[in-house]
Amino acid sequence: MLSSLKPKALVIRESKIVHKSAIVHPLARFVTEEAICLRFQINREDIYTVECWRYIIYVHGKGVSKFVSYADFPPILGVKAPTQSDVAKWRRRWRKQHEPHRHKQAPHWWGEFFIDEFCQAQSEAMLHRWLELVESIQFAFNAEKLAELRNRYQQEKLLLRS
Repeated sequence: MLSSLKPKALVIRESKIVHKSAIVHPLARFVTEEAICLRFQINREDIYTVECWRYIIYVHGKGVSKFVSYADFPPILGVKAPTQSDVAKWRRRWRKQHEPHRHKQAPHWWGEFFIDEFCQAQSEAMLHRWLELVESIQFAFNAEKLAELRNRYQQEKLLLRS
């Protein structure tokens, strides 16, 4: 039986992320165009530039002109894994963004980011690495979102095997 799904293609494009400081923020390794697109609900083509300064990021795009924190970005594969210091910065950021009585967790769009990464995985090994990353920061998600992420992992795993 042939699958009607299109094969996942690797696309290489020029980055719109520009480092404007000689001193690179430790969380800068997690800044990606994919995350910016989800965070601001814009297309990649609508990003004009992402300027990474020493302590803050400036995102300029179609309908977007915002300063954002490095702690707004979820971890990714291919760079140094999250450290305790990174976790502390995320938690501090979440504490500032939420009401005092709410549980301090990642913004909703982080879950969508990881689901997108699951869907784009080129191999079962890569998919598994994404799940391991999610599991390493499971504190960032409520039980419902974590279950959704695990279910999507299983779905994508089955698709890769077929």
